[in-house]
Amino acid sequence: MLSERDYIQRDFFLNRLKKRDKHLKTWARRIETDCYRVYDRDIPEIPLALDRYADTAVLYLYERPYEKDPAEETAWLALMQDVAAEALGIEPGFVFSRTRRRLGLEEQYERSGGRGVTRIVREQGLKFLVNLSDYLDTGLFMDHRPGRAMVRARSSGKRILNLYCYTGSFSVYALAGGAATVTGVDLSNTYLSWAQENIRLNDLSTERYTGLREDTQAFLSRAARAGFRYDLIILDPPTFSNSKKMDAFLDINRHWPDLIRACSEVLAPDGFILFSTNARKLRFDPSMVPAMHFQDIGDTSVPQDFRPRYHRAWMVTG
Repeated sequence: MLSERDYIQRDFFLNRLKKRDKHLKTWARRIETDCYRVYDRDIPEIPLALDRYADTAVLYLYERPYEKDPAEETAWLALMQDVAAEALGIEPGFVFSRTRRRLGLEEQYERSGGRGVTRIVREQGLKFLVNLSDYLDTGLFMDHRPGRAMVRARSSGKRILNLYCYTGSFSVYALAGGAATVTGVDLSNTYLSWAQENIRLNDLSTERYTGLREDTQAFLSRAARAGFRYDLIILDPPTFSNSKKMDAFLDINRHWPDLIRACSEVLAPDGFILFSTNARKLRFDPSMVPAMHFQDIGDTSVPQDFRPRYHRAWMVTG
């Protein structure tokens, strides 16, 4: 089933992973982190990404630009999983694989299993629960590590709003930075509970935290009417969502100016919005929101294990 070409690719992949992991492990140790991206389609013929989570790893297969027999692909991916385990020095059974593919407009990624394989990992001195087996993503978007550090450094005594908060990693950093209050908004009870667990893992005060299950756009309208104000707003929305729990669908390529304007209605006079997106096709034109000032911080918000730029980010002020 496996060809000579597959074994050549195995050797290239093994050498690349060993070099990258050795380099990154030293850097990660300095910043008290044991989770990072080791490989991201560095070799065009090997369309994989590999993330280390302490003594486990997740291997992502991206769609190929050509057809490949499913059985051959399965055998090739199993070979690459073994290579990843060898290179990182972890048990083969703890390298989990995922496939990333382009979704249609009516599709959503679903939970992929119920094995419940979890780990507690460290990032910049803080602890986070990750799930290696049940979702496409593990619960920690590691490319936002510098942005989270910035939030921690700027949170002391501030009112923080974390929209589309997912598992609350930004909320944890804000609380660790001494935020006066942190409000997390998400549509998923699962993710809101996960955020509470991450806060508990770090022995942080739950009295300063509120998690709300609500549509972000509806929350912003309600908060503006109520006169709520926040000193720092974290806005990292999905690229697209048509969840039935939402009042309307979200297409960040179309709706980002509306979201920025809605956030500005609840932004304190000296506050700022941390706006980021993974949407590669987003047409960014600051003149679409002329009342706000945009500072591009993409170069400093992406960590070295995700370069070149993995996401785009701006600091937005009034």
